[in-house]
Amino acid sequence: MELHNFRCCDANFEKNNRNNDDGLSTFSSEEQVEVEESVTKLLTNFKHRLEVDTECILPVLHREEHVAFLRKGLSNLSASYEVCLDLADHVCYGYTCLELLDEPLSDETITQVAQFLGKCQCPDGGFAGGPGQEAHLAPTYAAVNALCILGTEESYRIIDRETLYDFLMRMRTSHGSFKMHKGGEEDIRAYAASVARLTNIITPQLFDGTPEWIVRCQTYEGGFAGCPAMEAHGGYSFCGIAALTLLSKTNLCDIKNLLRWTVKRQMRYEGGFQGRTNKLVDGCYSFWQGGAFPLIHMVLSLQDDAALSAEHWLFNQKALQEYILVCCQFPGGGLIDKPGRVRDYYHTSYCLSGLSVAQHFAGGKLSHVYNIGHENNILRPTHPVYNVCVEKIVHADLYFRQLPHPKQSENCAKK
Repeated sequence: MELHNFRCCDANFEKNNRNNDDGLSTFSSEEQVEVEESVTKLLTNFKHRLEVDTECILPVLHREEHVAFLRKGLSNLSASYEVCLDLADHVCYGYTCLELLDEPLSDETITQVAQFLGKCQCPDGGFAGGPGQEAHLAPTYAAVNALCILGTEESYRIIDRETLYDFLMRMRTSHGSFKMHKGGEEDIRAYAASVARLTNIITPQLFDGTPEWIVRCQTYEGGFAGCPAMEAHGGYSFCGIAALTLLSKTNLCDIKNLLRWTVKRQMRYEGGFQGRTNKLVDGCYSFWQGGAFPLIHMVLSLQDDAALSAEHWLFNQKALQEYILVCCQFPGGGLIDKPGRVRDYYHTSYCLSGLSVAQHFAGGKLSHVYNIGHENNILRPTHPVYNVCVEKIVHADLYFRQLPHPKQSENCAKK
């Protein structure tokens, strides 16, 4: 592989892209310098390996180590994870990763996981983080996605669509937003729209006023905040544009301002994304920011024919892959936030999802794979709205689309 294919092999790369605080040091700029120093060490080592071992195709995604880390975590949760992490979310992170890595699941595993998630489903609707807990929108989203990843009729049938609809109706507010749980906070996260669309239980009543409320969350910067009058944030921005996509209301937002803000979140030196203005790079935003670009591209394509001729997403896909593969792989498996941090299942999941987005382009009539390093690095493409592999979304949609809306079934029974 030619050295000039990598940014770190450009003689002027570091000089032109390192942070410049103009001599006005702040706590934030000092943190940024520390991160850049840790990234520099990894990039320098990577460059030396390229120069010494010309036969080796670098970088390499350490699939076997990541799979071992994921399978161990799914089969034997440590006591700390049992206490501090929602089990439904953990299951979703783990099986999202195995799906992206194209790791097959046994029939026995699929049945066991489906039955466990069934125990997390609450009698009056929605899923909790674990058996016996209170229903919450976040684990509801995670559980529905995980059951769709399992991809069997047995797993689909776990979802009680009637009580799920009732739960979502209880969580919605009079102005169209959704609370995360009974008595909880309301924010822009697209969980309600995602599970309702995926399981075919959307009604006009369920999302009356929701698109308008979401648009109120778009800030002057262009990104979306968790609720009106707050700061733009990568995770919330993805959820905002994803929810508007699911509700077919993307025309209501300022898409070009969103694009401008999202593009600026890719760090010039590191290649990864930050979550907010003046923050540090973080591996999880590889998806939360990177995953927004296919959705933005779709909206722009509807407005401007020129967008249809694009051959890549509107960010530096190779730079993001370099950051994930060179700086975010933890020795022994798993992926991380940034150099020096510890591995966890959340960052492993969203680093891999972001890597998948960066590798695959499908816009208009064009479809490309952009891969740096070893050919074995290529992951399965993830659906940019649901963050589940495209094939599994298609299968789930075919299953749930044939089912009537729960309230329609109830009305038919009364007649």
